[in-house]
Amino acid sequence: MTGEPISEQLDDVESAVESGRKKIDWARQHMSIVESLREDFEAEQPLAGETVAMAMHVEATTAVLTEALAAAGAEVAITGCNPLSTHDDVSAALDAHDDITSYAKRGVDDEEYYDAMHAVIDHDPTITIDDGADLVFLIHEEYPELIDSIVGGCEETTTGVHRLRAMDDDGALDYPMFAVNDTPMKRLFDNVHGTGEASMVAIELTTNLAIAGKTVVVGGYGQCGKGVAKKAAGMNADVIVTEIDPRQALEAHMEGFEVTTMDEAAREGDIFVTTTGNRDVITQEHFNVMQDGAVLANAGHFDVEINLDHLEVMATEVFEARDGVTGYVMPDGRQLNVLAEGRLVNLAAPKAEGHPVEVMDQSFGIQAVAAREMATNGDQYDAGVHEIPDRLDREVAEIKLDAEGIEIDELTPEQREYMDSWQHGT
Repeated sequence: MTGEPISEQLDDVESAVESGRKKIDWARQHMSIVESLREDFEAEQPLAGETVAMAMHVEATTAVLTEALAAAGAEVAITGCNPLSTHDDVSAALDAHDDITSYAKRGVDDEEYYDAMHAVIDHDPTITIDDGADLVFLIHEEYPELIDSIVGGCEETTTGVHRLRAMDDDGALDYPMFAVNDTPMKRLFDNVHGTGEASMVAIELTTNLAIAGKTVVVGGYGQCGKGVAKKAAGMNADVIVTEIDPRQALEAHMEGFEVTTMDEAAREGDIFVTTTGNRDVITQEHFNVMQDGAVLANAGHFDVEINLDHLEVMATEVFEARDGVTGYVMPDGRQLNVLAEGRLVNLAAPKAEGHPVEVMDQSFGIQAVAAREMATNGDQYDAGVHEIPDRLDREVAEIKLDAEGIEIDELTPEQREYMDSWQHGT
């Protein structure tokens, strides 16, 4: 193995495990879906004999999912999917579990990041669970001999699904992957409410600046951008949306937001949040016209949406303005402030906790049933990207409604016949 478990990298493992366990136990109290599934998993052992490799944001809610998979009978190896999103104490608590090995550590450089991923793959996984597709890509690039023994996997986030679909289109994806991000119980809640709330909270805590009265520029109006825009508006900010898709631009317009180009928005914004999953959303031409004190944050998966190479070259001085805030002084004296090194602000900022627990419960409920599906019915899926079966999405929704004590109507036989027939007219 090329990486070490977190327990071999910390000075005070016992204290870290105790702290991490408190965080995990708190999250478990509020994750009714995963806890319900965990109880079923313990009884049924659907993952018995499987080895699950995970590359995720290693924080408390992820830990609840990880322990549920172990309770289902799996051996689990996990590492981070972002150098700044791991909670070391949570990672240590996971590593203390008999059936889990955690290599995730916060603040690693690129070499250490991939060393840990190699170590996870060295467990010879049969199922992969990824956030961003780095793990899947590395297996295809450097461990093709493992592919025949991998039943399938699950991808958590928008960027990762985009990468996998590109691989699939090129005929380069050699085992089945579920697009967890695209199923309703994930995208309608996690992407909108999770990204929106967590990003705005992280920006406010990191800067200690008010959101109210400021102009917030949101780059992209997909599900994540929609969430950021709505939460910022709810905090009494003026919101400008930039888009490349005409339909999403019209949607933002019809929902009351100003829509313009980034060239124009760059002159007006106080706070910028990128949510596109693409690169170079904010570049040199935009930095040139931004106001003094502008705050730049990224809520897309990789740190390429704000072009920091351009900013570094332009700056006459780069310094730590505040914990989690890098100040870039321009030749004319303006200071632009980048949060969390341009990485996921909702997870990588110093005080970021990630998405709210209840939101992640829904997403990780989907991950849990998707992993179960791969373990029990994986031979039904060919290599490539697959949508989550609707029955699994509904199962998770029903568990949540039951936990909340919410009752809904059911179709009568007459209504079902009416909906299934094409013969009923005027």
